[in-house]
Amino acid sequence: MATLRLGDNAPDFTAETTEGEISFHEWKGDGWAVLFSHPADFTPVCTTELGRVAALKDEWAKRDAKVLAVSVDGIEDHNAWKKDIEEVGGSPVTYPIVADKDRKVAELYDMIHPGEGDTSSVRSVFLIDPKGKVRLSLVYPKSAGRNFDEVLRALDALQVNDSGPFSTPADWKPGERVIVAPTVSTEDAREKFKDVEEIKPYLRYAAAPTA
Repeated sequence: MATLRLGDNAPDFTAETTEGEISFHEWKGDGWAVLFSHPADFTPVCTTELGRVAALKDEWAKRDAKVLAVSVDGIEDHNAWKKDIEEVGGSPVTYPIVADKDRKVAELYDMIHPGEGDTSSVRSVFLIDPKGKVRLSLVYPKSAGRNFDEVLRALDALQVNDSGPFSTPADWKPGERVIVAPTVSTEDAREKFKDVEEIKPYLRYAAAPTA
């Protein structure tokens, strides 16, 4: 399978998980999904990552996002490892972990990179929107733990993008000003949005949209 690109349809799959068998598209429903892979169970970096994702349960819920972890280990290992994740991270693991021993999901999403040394999956992240489109992908090496605050920030930015003709500037955080799309004139922007400021004819800031 070729590498998934932004805007592609996220491949569907059926898999065994720690929460029972799921069909990905059906499980995701009409919300967002955060699909992320980790190299192996009972490993230090992965334990901290899955614990962090568990601790962010309320933050995912606020954004109508479900999280799903994937590794090429089996369901027995997943269920045993969950106890360590919960002990170390301090939060219950309430999201499913896919047991991908046949590497079906890893291959669909190009999560195995042979140059990284073995047949386990690297640290991939996919943000998938309500229409089932891949909207963001990140790939980290096995040795570097991910920043899930950044994943949340990126999800916030995508949801702002979908709320109107907006994009977000470098280092943007929720609540900060957004950029008005070039398809909207400054005059129209000032009629439609709050606190519009023209820095350049092609760079106009506006107050962040409110829900």
